Amino acid sequence: MSVNTTTPEPQHGPLAGFTVGVTAARRADELGTLLRRRGAAVLHAPALRIVPLADDSELLATTKQLIDHAPDVVIATTAIGFRGWVEAADGWGLGEALLARLQDVELLARGPKVKGAIRAAGLTEEWSPTSESMAEVLDRLLAEGVADRRIAIQLHGEPLPGFVEALRAAGAEVVGVPVYRWMPPEDIAPLDRLIDATVSRSVDALAFTSAPAAASLLSRAEERGLLPDLLAALGHDVLVACVGPVTALPLQAHGIDTVQPERFRLGPLVQLVCRELPARARTLPVAGRSVEIRGQAVVVDGELRPVPPAGMSLLRALVRRPGWVVSRADLLRALPGSGRDEHAVETAMARLRTSLGAPNLIQTVVKRGYRLALDPTADTKYADG
Repeated sequence: MSVNTTTPEPQHGPLAGFTVGVTAARRADELGTLLRRRGAAVLHAPALRIVPLADDSELLATTKQLIDHAPDVVIATTAIGFRGWVEAADGWGLGEALLARLQDVELLARGPKVKGAIRAAGLTEEWSPTSESMAEVLDRLLAEGVADRRIAIQLHGEPLPGFVEALRAAGAEVVGVPVYRWMPPEDIAPLDRLIDATVSRSVDALAFTSAPAAASLLSRAEERGLLPDLLAALGHDVLVACVGPVTALPLQAHGIDTVQPERFRLGPLVQLVCRELPARARTLPVAGRSVEIRGQAVVVDGELRPVPPAGMSLLRALVRRPGWVVSRADLLRALPGSGRDEHAVETAMARLRTSLGAPNLIQTVVKRGYRLALDPTADTKYADG
């Protein structure tokens, strides 16, 4: 009779036991849903709010200016931004005039989604890059020559590093169309909580979908005097995932390494987080079992075991020196807000063992402290912690 030695598939999602912070104002629900479906706990804190188009006096003034003084080229960068601009113009009674003006200019679309929005408005783009890259758009314009030409760019809250400067240096007049301008959130408390959670390592990853949101998070941390602590967390312990290279710029300017998917979309971003976070989890052979340490949970022989925050603090202290005895005094210092009573260690340790479902994973060393029951064969490999 054959014996099935295949390891059973885990019954939990790839992000189970991990907490991911989301800073998006737009499409936050979609991103949060994708992460939760894969098991993550999601902490949402919009770092920005979007100025409603109908109330945006700057967009209205720019639209009137372009209708009255025609540009030579209009660059549409995002589908939602282009649609929003046309809809806002309709609301101001300027829709027909704007579309008539856009019919007479060289209309460039950054990618296929923007092309769809342009054609839905009854217009036809003159050209669109296959790469969806603004760098390719810039190369085309500079090759054509832009001296004394008026170029309007539909902005979408994202910086375009070097793009406008290069056009102006080549002699163009550049007009920015400020679709969906960003402002600080009306309620700053959720963002402060996310910053605090990041500094305390209570989140395992931050997902960014726009450069302004990343810049806003950093700016708020600086206002609170927490920027060095935040950068330390992002630099060593918290995964920073960005939807694309432009989004990553404010973080990289502070020396933070980021990960980015090959395709700049929410789905690939979530898939990337699903690969990166589990790969960072530490797995140890303990008391004959496989123990994987995740953000807020432990996977014991493939079974997810949620652990309360105090228990995770103790476990991380033990894992830093696997197999070595950690004193009660050192464990007490690892407990958040525990004061000076070492009884708090015993209470938290009892709850930790219950959560793990295998009390023998952690051994009590009488009058000395506790140790992770690292398998003897692993002692040499992990002795230096």
